[in-house]
Amino acid sequence: LTLVLISSITSFSQSIESKIREFARREYPDDVKMQEYIYKKQMSAYNYMQTVSDTEVEKIAIAEYPEDYSMQQYIYNKQVASKSYMKTVTDYEVKRIATKDYPNDYSMQQYIYNKQLADKEYMSNVTNYSAKAKAKSEYPNDYSMQKYIYDKLFVFI
Repeated sequence: LTLVLISSITSFSQSIESKIREFARREYPDDVKMQEYIYKKQMSAYNYMQTVSDTEVEKIAIAEYPEDYSMQQYIYNKQVASKSYMKTVTDYEVKRIATKDYPNDYSMQQYIYNKQLADKEYMSNVTNYSAKAKAKSEYPNDYSMQKYIYDKLFVFI
């Protein structure tokens, strides 16, 4: 049983290495040095991805880049950081806006949250109240669109 297990692990390891070498060859078919660089980078990222702890975010990274371990690592780290950030936000109205359209993409949630929050602040300080009312009536739950409409209307008023 031990011999079979060791044989399976060795075979799997060779399979991953072969897969990564083929990936590197596809990326740089005529450049052996770049193939070696990509191979090392991909192997390092593959090994990193074997150690990650957030399986939800790991699935996001693998789904986005099933064949590219370096990109999986990049997406994983970015998503984990954004997930952590979204746990600290304090404006729950804006958080709801951010999570509504991107329930499984923490990077987009962070981007939308920050944009909506800045646009909410902007709209709270505008001075043309009729343009503000019009913008708010058209997009009551989207501060970015309110800002867009307000700016568009304010230019013509």
